[in-house]
Amino acid sequence: MLFAVADDIADCDDAPYFHRMTDQTRTVVDGTATPATPTSISPTSSPRPVQIGTVNWVGLWTLYVREVHRFAKVGMQTVIAPVITSMLFLMVFAVAVGDRAQLAGDVDFVSFLVPGLVMMSVLQNAFANSSSSLVVSKVQGNIVDLLMPPLGSGELLLGLAAGAMTRGIAVGLVAAVVLGVFAGIGMPAAPLTAIAFLALGSLAMAFAGILAGVWANKFDEMAAITNFIIQPLAFLSGTFYSVERLPAPFDVIATLNPVFYAIDGFRYGLIGLGDRPVMTGLVALMLVNVLLGWLCYRVLASGYRLKS
Repeated sequence: MLFAVADDIADCDDAPYFHRMTDQTRTVVDGTATPATPTSISPTSSPRPVQIGTVNWVGLWTLYVREVHRFAKVGMQTVIAPVITSMLFLMVFAVAVGDRAQLAGDVDFVSFLVPGLVMMSVLQNAFANSSSSLVVSKVQGNIVDLLMPPLGSGELLLGLAAGAMTRGIAVGLVAAVVLGVFAGIGMPAAPLTAIAFLALGSLAMAFAGILAGVWANKFDEMAAITNFIIQPLAFLSGTFYSVERLPAPFDVIATLNPVFYAIDGFRYGLIGLGDRPVMTGLVALMLVNVLLGWLCYRVLASGYRLKS
């Protein structure tokens, strides 16, 4: 019954749509319906599947560029503003303390303060970039843009961490130049050491930001992590003082802070003054990065608080 009605409609001149549709399945020769011959498709015209190797380099690069564009297009807020904040810290402490602080060697307090302020800006901005990327995506409902593409957990981790490191290092370089000019600091005492601690410190906080961004579902939860964990770690890490001047057991407790090793090592690379051996700081930061990187990979692979 239904086929008869369809045939009547298809044979009518007033039903061109149904006529085109039925032409795909049959042809009419002398009033007799015969099956239509399939149209052959040239092999050169058929779409070819995209081949993805062990690592999706195109997707990884795209994610990294996306993360860089996120902070680059608002550079006044993400790069210039932290540098201005560091300048204000330097001016306040230079006026309040000045040359009254007694430090080892011939290093004045302002020169001692510059590496700590630079590294603190690096760590805070690396953390903010990776954490805000995930939290904003959750709040706006576009976290699917990270989960749907053919990117593995390792590629997601590497792309987010590399973008956060880029922001942190960019802020650090600008802050080092500006604050160095104000404090009269010349070339770094150990450039390779400074670069190593700059990279390891920013990577550690990028991993920490990913963990925080995965856990937090709201801006309030993200602010709680920043205010109660990240800020105390940064301010109680020897940024404004030498841990050698702390009484026991607070000097030992301070050395348990991984941020201390990032600031202390970078200070040694910049002005040649440090509270702990450089190798101790390098080993400590490497271990912290391995632990945080493994945790991030496991969390991203499980989809915790991302897919639910």
